Amino acid sequence: MNVSSTLLPAVVRPAVEERAWLSCDHCAGPVLELVGALGWTIVDTPEANVHCTSPDGRVYVGWLPEDTAAWKRNIVWQVRVVPTDAEPWVQEFGPYTPSEAVAGFIAALIANPSS
Repeated sequence: MNVSSTLLPAVVRPAVEERAWLSCDHCAGPVLELVGALGWTIVDTPEANVHCTSPDGRVYVGWLPEDTAAWKRNIVWQVRVVPTDAEPWVQEFGPYTPSEAVAGFIAALIANPSS
């Protein structure tokens, strides 16, 4: 099958400096900015862990850089979801997962609030 190149989507190649977020900087900023803008409750602990809860209480996001139990399991992010009509579930992310990727996951998760 031959397709005219004018009908194909343009290939987008971001400049290398635009991909700096692909390496983890060990900060929670992108996630905290997202959930804060959405009106979530955000509580930080003296140990530097941060706990966030959605307004309806069905989603919890934990930034756990100083949680010994989390580090033993090689995680720093924990997302817990309690659906209204399904079993609760948990997704965890390791210390080398960029915060932007976790923020993208959360944004996708809450994009359809009826789920």
